[in-house]
Amino acid sequence: MFRAFANAFKIPDLRGKILFTLAIIAVYRLGSVIPIPGVDYQVLDGILQQAEASGVAALLNLFSGGALTQLAVFALGIMPYITASIIMQLLAVVIPKLEEWQKEGATGTARITQITRYVTVVLAILQSTGLIVLIESGQLFGGTIPTAGLIPDDSVPIRALMVLTLTAGTAFIMWLGELITQRGIGNGMSLIIYAAILAALPGQFSAIYQQNTVLFAVFVLVGLILIVGVVYVEQGQRRIPVQYAKRQVGRRQYGGQQTYIPLKVNQSGVIPIIFASSLLYLPQLSASIVNNDGLTNFVNRYFATGGHPVYIATYLALTIFFAYFYTAITFNPIDVADNMKKYGGFIPGIRPGRPTAEYLDRVLTRITLPGSLYLGALAILPLVVLALGNVQFPLGGATLLIVVGVGLETMKQLESQLMQRHYEGFIRG
Repeated sequence: MFRAFANAFKIPDLRGKILFTLAIIAVYRLGSVIPIPGVDYQVLDGILQQAEASGVAALLNLFSGGALTQLAVFALGIMPYITASIIMQLLAVVIPKLEEWQKEGATGTARITQITRYVTVVLAILQSTGLIVLIESGQLFGGTIPTAGLIPDDSVPIRALMVLTLTAGTAFIMWLGELITQRGIGNGMSLIIYAAILAALPGQFSAIYQQNTVLFAVFVLVGLILIVGVVYVEQGQRRIPVQYAKRQVGRRQYGGQQTYIPLKVNQSGVIPIIFASSLLYLPQLSASIVNNDGLTNFVNRYFATGGHPVYIATYLALTIFFAYFYTAITFNPIDVADNMKKYGGFIPGIRPGRPTAEYLDRVLTRITLPGSLYLGALAILPLVVLALGNVQFPLGGATLLIVVGVGLETMKQLESQLMQRHYEGFIRG
């Protein structure tokens, strides 16, 4: 592996892509510590110390790398763009025009990307406004830490400037991600999330080490075991063999080759965990809006903290449901069967057309069951540790999936470019 990294830096254009990617990530990390206007940072320092002592801050920094609780320019992180992308994927199922654009290739993809950018800006405005409201109401840190004096001047112009700064920060992150995708290595948005998570992990492990060294060693060992397990599952796939019939066109013969359809065990990625965690925030939001004593007491009892068994069971059920739901959206057996039939492809022993679609649907449903249980176990792992030991477990849920998944994909891209230049990759045969 180290030889592969050394070979990567020997190639001028590949070295330039790697250094460019690192430079963009450095710019992103700089924006994560630049403060937004209108905040008293002496008051914020005291609040952050209390938040770290209570463990509340760990729940708020997954996709911003600490920028959210520091109220930095990049406090919203890339979450508005992720939400906009998910919304566009869901709308493509119900809006025929978007579905047509998806099938048009590069032109249609460019149109959808442009709309996604606009939706991202709208969502950033809404989320930044909500963040300002949470700051003023004292709910940013779970309502357990007083935030009086955090915003000395709460006039409308100051609020508007804060919203504008946060929205511009999100738009700038989106541009940085696109720059990495175009001129760097790997997927830009994924690498930005990856960098944000890695930036937050040392502080979380340091807090555990200061609290209990034995617990720290156990967490490190469990983390290594989980990483190996996640790599194993993420690489797991069911390969459906496909045979293409031979056909004669003039003097040339086409087809006759064999290929396969790779169905991953975790076909939906990290999206089900994001969906489930977003829905679990709705009860608290509803309780704050409705202001009903019965509803508030119910939410505070079952959904205010992640350690309650009802909260954990609901999180697990939602994750499993969205694993099936998102897999059904992203993989359409009918379209795959029609495309195979159109180009003369067939699965050995299965008739083309509807029987092929039914076979693919049956296999996909069966393989999604262990994938959904795997996602659910990763999602509730930090909550179970919190409930049993009252300790935040840094590696679990979306954190582990993103770190491992983005690391694997980036390594594969580097390896493919090394192999094109006749160098050994990261994995020897």
